Amino acid sequence: MNKDAMETKAETPMGDNPMVGGAAMFADKDIIDNAVNSADHTTLVAAVKAAGLVETLKGDGPFTVFAPTNAAFEALPAGTVETLLKPENKDMLTKILTAHVVPGRMTAADLTNGLTGKQFNNLETVSGDALSVQKTASGKVYVFDESGNAFEVTTADVMQSNGVIHVVNGVLLPK
Repeated sequence: MNKDAMETKAETPMGDNPMVGGAAMFADKDIIDNAVNSADHTTLVAAVKAAGLVETLKGDGPFTVFAPTNAAFEALPAGTVETLLKPENKDMLTKILTAHVVPGRMTAADLTNGLTGKQFNNLETVSGDALSVQKTASGKVYVFDESGNAFEVTTADVMQSNGVIHVVNGVLLPK
């Protein structure tokens, strides 16, 4: 394969990945290499860097990441993000971010497998905290954190080389 053909192949999204934040998501790139291109996830990327989790999320995984948008972070009380990004709050930031990560590669179908009515599938995150997933009659998927907050999965099944990302419209908070 010539160099031009290889460059074209590397710039073409693989599979049926949706665009996220105006950027193509590449199934052959890791979670971090894709996330840095999403205009909707600049706050999340800054938080991951501040928490020192870049190398972890570039690792083999696999990981299932519930990725809050910039708007989700903006919906937190004023000053929360700025406070969490301070070096002295790294432990709390790490706890919050790892409460968005579940070990393994779980598609939306995996997350909602067997759910009917008001049933939940329960998940344990990397931080040791719990998340619950529910699918509505209309097919929407919601993730509940330990504080009882429910956030919609707005973009599901963004495949990565080391896992899968599900975009959520809220920041999941551990107790």
